[in-house]
Amino acid sequence: MKNKLWMIFMGFLIALATACSSGGGEPSESAKDSVNPAGKTVVTWSVQQASSFYETAKRKFEEKHPDIELQIQVTEDYEQYQKTTNTAILSGKGPDIFEISSLPLKDYVNKNLLLNMEDLMEQDKTLNKSDLQMNILNAIKSNDGLYAMPFGFYLRAFVGDGDILGNARIDDRNWTWKQLEEISKELGATGAERRYAMAGEAPEFRMQEMVVDRYAEFVDSEAKKAMFDSPLFVDAMQQIKAMYDNKVMTSEQADAGMQMFYSTVLRSPADFINDLHLYFSNPKLLQKPEQKGGARMVLASQFAIQARSSVKEEAWKFIAFMLSEEGQSLQERQGFSLLKSVNEKQLDDIQEQVENGTYKTPEGKTPQVSKDEFAQFKAFIHAANNSSAAAGKVISIVGEESMAFFSEQKTAEEVAKLIQNRVTTYLNE
Repeated sequence: MKNKLWMIFMGFLIALATACSSGGGEPSESAKDSVNPAGKTVVTWSVQQASSFYETAKRKFEEKHPDIELQIQVTEDYEQYQKTTNTAILSGKGPDIFEISSLPLKDYVNKNLLLNMEDLMEQDKTLNKSDLQMNILNAIKSNDGLYAMPFGFYLRAFVGDGDILGNARIDDRNWTWKQLEEISKELGATGAERRYAMAGEAPEFRMQEMVVDRYAEFVDSEAKKAMFDSPLFVDAMQQIKAMYDNKVMTSEQADAGMQMFYSTVLRSPADFINDLHLYFSNPKLLQKPEQKGGARMVLASQFAIQARSSVKEEAWKFIAFMLSEEGQSLQERQGFSLLKSVNEKQLDDIQEQVENGTYKTPEGKTPQVSKDEFAQFKAFIHAANNSSAAAGKVISIVGEESMAFFSEQKTAEEVAKLIQNRVTTYLNE
């Protein structure tokens, strides 16, 4: 499970005519190829990886819109996809819809290369706007517009052991890592064996996770400015190291019941049960220390429509289909739904099974979950509004360089300067 969470984290380590014209520019050279020999309008959709979900989405969409052919273009090589797609978009060519997760969305928006989907969404009569998880869509806006659309999302959650925390007074809306350290020292020493606050991850991983959560404090993406050589970052490194040195946290895997908290990624409503009950029989869903607002969302992929596409209307029809109940209910789709009704139905079905004792976790456990907890799960989804613009390369640099500090080969100031220099070079490439 830890490896899967790491992959998710790194992977994680961001009227039609009137709206269509808002992207500006002349139609792309794809106009001449927009109709196939059968007379169908061709919409090209570029993705980074082949997926059975994409194939299912294509088939279902074409069944609903027999006058449109959706052509999936796959570039398996990550760096090649970035290079070729970026070149095509900057030249006004390339696909009509494309995966933008690893591309400079903000730069494209500033150059009017992407279609603003917000107006289209408002005007589309096929969509039930009141059912959309607008907390998610509002959080990923750029320049007050919606230029990229996910088909699902994950949620980063922080979980505590409700049994050992007991009546501990934790204001998790305002607490700090220092307070977590103090609580862990006090409660962790009360049993027969010392309990860790968190276990199973190296300090450089904790450092990376912290930077993702607080990315705007260390990187101004628009100004292409890094701020890792600041006392704020140095203090954060020193604090994490102190927690490992003082055995509040450990890189070693802890036996069941030997840690008090853990951070996880929830990938579906079922994970409110399965993941939260992985280590604790009485899990407590908390806000992560020093996190402001609601939970942080993790977007595996997002899709944009090229502003110069000659088939913007048809391209939007596909995006709208993917936001419909049919599109959001496709079994192959991963993550929480962008429709409140789909998420709540899944939770209601799980609650019914839990209450009648038929629900089993993957480990075969029969969880005990109250009605109040299910209400909290729903509120947790609706309150999620944190979207990190963290660049994967920057997070990798933080992990690579901070290892030298945690292994005591370099000082915190030396490592901060190295990170500052490398990230500055990357931002200005």
